[in-house]
Amino acid sequence: MQTIRIKPHHRTVHVPDGFINAPTSAATGVIAAGAVAVSLRGARRELDERTAPLAGLVAAFIFAVQMLNFPVAAGTSGHLLGGALAAILVGPFTGILCVSVVLLMQGILFADGGLTALGVNITDMAIVTVVVAYALFRGLVKLLPRTRRSVTAASFAAALISVPASALVFTLLYAIGGTTDVSIGKVATAMVGVHLLIGIGEAAITALTVGAVIAVRPDLVYGARGLTQKLKLRVNGELVDAPGTGPAPGTVAARASHRGVWAAGLVTSLVLAGFVSFYASADPDGLEKVATDHGIDKKAEEHATADSPLADYGVRDVDDARLSGGLAGVIGVGVTVAAGTGVFWAVRRRRSDDTSPSETTSTASTSSTSSTTGV
Repeated sequence: MQTIRIKPHHRTVHVPDGFINAPTSAATGVIAAGAVAVSLRGARRELDERTAPLAGLVAAFIFAVQMLNFPVAAGTSGHLLGGALAAILVGPFTGILCVSVVLLMQGILFADGGLTALGVNITDMAIVTVVVAYALFRGLVKLLPRTRRSVTAASFAAALISVPASALVFTLLYAIGGTTDVSIGKVATAMVGVHLLIGIGEAAITALTVGAVIAVRPDLVYGARGLTQKLKLRVNGELVDAPGTGPAPGTVAARASHRGVWAAGLVTSLVLAGFVSFYASADPDGLEKVATDHGIDKKAEEHATADSPLADYGVRDVDDARLSGGLAGVIGVGVTVAAGTGVFWAVRRRRSDDTSPSETTSTASTSSTSSTTGV
């Protein structure tokens, strides 16, 4: 008797091969490569002793949460894109790299998102979401009161808008290089409509995550730095800055605190991907639903790694759906955090190597002068 393997519930669905023609795919590949190159340079300024250890974890967390498809309408589900979350937690340049690492791991290991469409997916899901979300986020935090609640509220709004913005860009790319003759107006209406609903889920996840980190270590949230005014104390008739409440950067206490946050985040990611993901919605996500309803998927091609041991977020030859999906999720989190951490530590090391002796001497001289003058 032949055993039929049931595919796991959870899945994310990115743009597959065949949706967009070769010239447009190549053009977006160039755009994506350029954005990644710029982000590698920009991330050197963002990755410090606080951000660098967490950037790989943010990528792994996004991978895990993307496995948790949630229902948004009858027969349709959605999942986190993650651009807003990554940009606010670790910075926009590092955020683009985080989402790009996730998309690369998903495409190579799990046959999710076509390899020729990798440029499309990075452009749409990493670049657009990060740029739109972070620009809106920065604008809002300048207008709102400088509080932690304002950061959380701005995170919600930025994430909400980033998702339909991504849907609009996909529609534009399909209008330029789509492989089937469909009504672009109808596709745009359907894509934006369903992704507005998905955006609510994205916003909730982003705001909850950012709020949770702010509650524990606000200094670890890149988008929240410098927003809270320092407490002033009157000493001998003069106002001076009160000592910070968190551990000083570079100290043993700071490193221990970072390790605690990192460990908690990793355990959370493993639980979400290895266990909670089994209960995710099995309905098609917004893109897949619109593609099926409007005939966009007529020329979709089978993934180049469709026969990989982890294709469709399951482990080959493991017949139990729960175990298969859970193992795939755990492997995915492990590989993503390892790949992401390797990339970000390399960028961080490059930043250290680029610091010239003259800059170090200048900084030391300035510090000495400040100390002497009491500034």
